Amino acid sequence: MDFNSVIGVVIALIAVFGGQVLEGGHPGSLLQLTAFTVVLGGTLGAVLLQSPVRQFVLGMKMSRWVFVPPLLDATALVEHIAAWSTTARKEGLLALDPHIAGIDDPFVKKGLQLVVDGTEPRELKRVLEVEIETFDDLHRQGARVWEAAGGYAPTIGILGAVMGLIQVMENLADPAHLGAGIAVAFVATIYGVGLANLAFLPIANKLKSLIARQVLMREILVDGLVGIANGENPRLISGRLKGYVV
Repeated sequence: MDFNSVIGVVIALIAVFGGQVLEGGHPGSLLQLTAFTVVLGGTLGAVLLQSPVRQFVLGMKMSRWVFVPPLLDATALVEHIAAWSTTARKEGLLALDPHIAGIDDPFVKKGLQLVVDGTEPRELKRVLEVEIETFDDLHRQGARVWEAAGGYAPTIGILGAVMGLIQVMENLADPAHLGAGIAVAFVATIYGVGLANLAFLPIANKLKSLIARQVLMREILVDGLVGIANGENPRLISGRLKGYVV
């Protein structure tokens, strides 16, 4: 669990509703189902129109990373690579074969299998780097779903505000309906700007940082496996890989 994200959400909600209370307003006045439906529904429709199905579904699945990010332990990875290099140095590349069965990550398993199969180091690096580029591009497309939502939401909020003002203008002779129309108009703007800057854009940026971290992990692995395939000294490989760890 990423408690930093949880704390961020709580602080944002407290700031918005607490500010409303400090201004003498009622928190309930910020809860408008009509405005919420217009902003969220309009933003969802725009994002669906823009995004291919695969990209949209991936973006939704990746959203869980905001609160439950993938386990990314660069130090542990370097230690594993160091152990593999020592084994390969003493017993040969085929001695790494038993280690493959205990690996869950498909990318790590594929890389180690290529080493065991005796793949030429340059070819090994080329194959794995292509897969890294594909991974990076695909997942950044998923993150762009949230980025797009952050771009559309404020404009949809303005659309909701205009709709509320239209209702106000149509009911100038009936004061009982003016308050609801004005509330929808202003709250729709709040929802649009608030969702964009307190949810959608932060989610997109968080996903981008996690993707970059995963790409770095894969680059560490490639560097280490190429070193093993080249028969480099385990200490040299370990020392070089520790430079990636921050």
